[in-house]
Amino acid sequence: MSEQKKQNTEEKILDAAKNIFVRKGKSGARMQEIADKAGINKSLLHYYYRSKDKLFGAVFQFAFSNFAPNLLEILNEDNDIFEVIETFISKYLDVINKNPFIPMFILNEVNKKDTGFIVRVLKNSGINVKIFENLTQKEIKNGKIKNVDAKQLLVNILALCVFPYLGRPLLEVIIYNDNKNDYDNFLENRKKEVTELIINSIKK
Repeated sequence: MSEQKKQNTEEKILDAAKNIFVRKGKSGARMQEIADKAGINKSLLHYYYRSKDKLFGAVFQFAFSNFAPNLLEILNEDNDIFEVIETFISKYLDVINKNPFIPMFILNEVNKKDTGFIVRVLKNSGINVKIFENLTQKEIKNGKIKNVDAKQLLVNILALCVFPYLGRPLLEVIIYNDNKNDYDNFLENRKKEVTELIINSIKK
């Protein structure tokens, strides 16, 4: 099998697994169902991923690896907090727009008892909330922002970015009369809306 064919097959497997894991979670997914969705036989699926746990791990790491490096880069740059917030929101929403399964996928799994794997991935990602806390404290001392709790601020940013994707099935129907294009436009404007809301809430 050529390298190109291997890569194509692996991409098909990951796409199929993402689809099924999102809908059914790790415990509800079946390897045969994933193989069928990918258009391959179960033996070939096991050739690439010997167990459902290994496949789940690959899917989760793929999802998270799209975001973690960008986040680390943003936090480690010597920018002021407004630049950090604006860049973080922009890049975070770009990733979710390209991979809308990520928020629900992660939420489904972290609400289960078996969160050991996810915790390990997050801890090994290099992301350190302390960097953001230190930046927040520095800007408070410089008189640039109000006296805010960095953890509360970070959670507010994440919630404002993620909720429209988690709540899309409900919000699209109730607020946008089941109009997909209107909701897509609403999501496109989130970068500006969230950035301005967060910055205005902390600016002195």
